[in-house]
Order: sequence, then C-alpha cells, then structure tokens
Amino acid sequence: MADINKVKDLLKTVENLSPSGFAIAFHIRLTSPDFLFQTYPKNWIDIYSEKGYVMVDPIVRWGFTEIGAIRWSQLGDLDDQGILEQSLTYGMAYGVAIATETQGSRSVAGFARNDREYSDAEIAALTQHVQDLHEHTASKTGMSEALRTQLHDLSIEMTHPPATAG
Repeated sequence: MADINKVKDLLKTVENLSPSGFAIAFHIRLTSPDFLFQTYPKNWIDIYSEKGYVMVDPIVRWGFTEIGAIRWSQLGDLDDQGILEQSLTYGMAYGVAIATETQGSRSVAGFARNDREYSDAEIAALTQHVQDLHEHTASKTGMSEALRTQLHDLSIEMTHPPATAG
C-alpha cells in the first residue's frame, strides 16, 4: 500500500533533479494515466495541452514502446513535430525520458533542465525514483479511496500551484 509521505518525498527529490520541470504519467491505460504529476512551466503546459501534443510527443512515443531511459537529445528521429525544439523557449534545453512497466501497467516520465545534459548517475537515480513512484502509486495493491484522493489532490496541486503573491 502506498504511503503519501513517501510519494511526496520522492516527488520532491525528482523535482530537485529537474530544475526546468518534469511530467510523470503513472499507470497509463490506453492514453489516460491514473495519476499525472507535472511541474513544467505553466505556459508550456498550456501550449502543449492546447495543441494536443501528447500523441506526437517524442517522449511519450518512445515511452509507449520502450523501457528504460534515454536523453532527449537522442529522440530527434521521433520528433517530427519539433516539440523538443519548441520546449527550448520554456527553459527545457536538456532532458531525459524514462519508462517503466510492471504487470502490464506502464508509467512514462520526462525530466528537464536548462544548463546541461543529465549525467549517467542522475539518470540512474531518476530511473530508480520513477520505479519507486510507479510501485507506490499502483492501485492493484488495494489502494484505499482516501489515498487515491490524496494522490489526485497532490497531482492537481503540483500541476496547478497556487499563484504566489508578488
């Protein structure tokens, strides 16, 4: 059974490793995930949603067919819509895609930074964190409705943070 505090700790860890944001879709069935956590810049999320990029996104395309990790710089052949190039405008110059699957349930993640490629050690750490999160958010283990609600609320909170006073 998932522990909401463990999930929050793992999400904070991957957020710290993703200075330009991340998106993780957990337990995708057809094209809809059970949970979606994302911290990419709001303007990018809005454009991405408005233009319906999910089905042509090279990260998603790769993640639906592969398991493991790959740097965004290696996804050029899958980026016929120029999505990765467009994301540069929003500070997402470098990234890594990670996909995992257990018992027929798949999760796909993208992590971004603006300053440099991810190191092999960072990719290994992110891969392990995605696997841990995948396991902690699995509903086949008898997830309570209260926990499902907490995870759903956390997903909304991360994707649509309250405006900060400025």
